[in-house]
Amino acid sequence: MKNQIRIIGIDDSPFDKFRDKKTRVIGTVFRGGDFMDGILSIEVDVDGNNSTEKLTNMIINSKFYTQIRAVFLDGIALAGFNIVDIKKLNKNTKIPVIVIMRHYPNKRKIKQTLRKINMEEKIGIIEKAGKIFPHKKIYFQKTGIDENQAKNIIDISTTHSYIPEPIRVAHMIGQGIAFGESRGGS
Repeated sequence: MKNQIRIIGIDDSPFDKFRDKKTRVIGTVFRGGDFMDGILSIEVDVDGNNSTEKLTNMIINSKFYTQIRAVFLDGIALAGFNIVDIKKLNKNTKIPVIVIMRHYPNKRKIKQTLRKINMEEKIGIIEKAGKIFPHKKIYFQKTGIDENQAKNIIDISTTHSYIPEPIRVAHMIGQGIAFGESRGGS
């Protein structure tokens, strides 16, 4: 696999779950983990149901679309519980999707919370995402790509921390937009 593979890393901006109806989502397009080619952004509804559709449109309508070979998501949810259907995102864009997680998720607690806030229908989208794989200091889910290829892309794009650079930079940009500067490490 080429070291300069084009990857888009996606993360949401911080938001106030009691006040904000929408939040900004940032996509950074990288060549491997070394060079950023561009930035994309959209807004999604807080705890809504439009993240998959919005991400699909953002990616497909981008000038980078034909070059992107993998989509990284910082977790399977944006804007609280706006769950991304990674199988559908992969099918719609025809690009492999890799969900990066810093910690192994507590699925039982997530399901309890979704039931408590009357969003039980979102559990199926989470379950459909499939197996969670460990890799070095992170975990990931994937669709449209095999486990070893996903690990290879993660390794190629991880240059300054244990989080792939496209996600790390999208995270910092989102914080800069929300707070006026990025905070802490990613």
